[in-house]
Amino acid sequence: MTRFIRVGLAVLLLDQLVVGAWNAISPETFYRYFPTADLTPPFSEHYARDFGGATLGIALLLGIAVVRPRAHFVIPAALAYSLFSVPHFFFHIANLGGATVGEAIALTTGNAAVALLGIAVVLATIARDRRVARQQPGPFVYPSS
Repeated sequence: MTRFIRVGLAVLLLDQLVVGAWNAISPETFYRYFPTADLTPPFSEHYARDFGGATLGIALLLGIAVVRPRAHFVIPAALAYSLFSVPHFFFHIANLGGATVGEAIALTTGNAAVALLGIAVVLATIARDRRVARQQPGPFVYPSS
């Protein structure tokens, strides 16, 4: 179970690092070249750079959780990611105008996958820790990481 949690966190971390760094460093090229970013104009450098920085903040939390997959790191990191990714998914569902069929499929599938992955990581962490707590007499000890 810890392997699934770590792999899930690593996928989310990679997603946040790429999107966050790209927006923070070169927001104009992100808007121009990232698939479908230009479907909802206008471009705002200020907003894009702020978004990049906030995204890198979530990446930091995810990175800590990958290294130390304990509930007190994993759950806040995955919830922070989910607080972004779930509304982001629904935004794209409601704003597919201008997208090709392929773009619409990619947007819905990709955004749904990472939104569900964030939630799955939280649920897997809770399940893992409950299972360990039931198996151990005495005080709770975190699973080895």
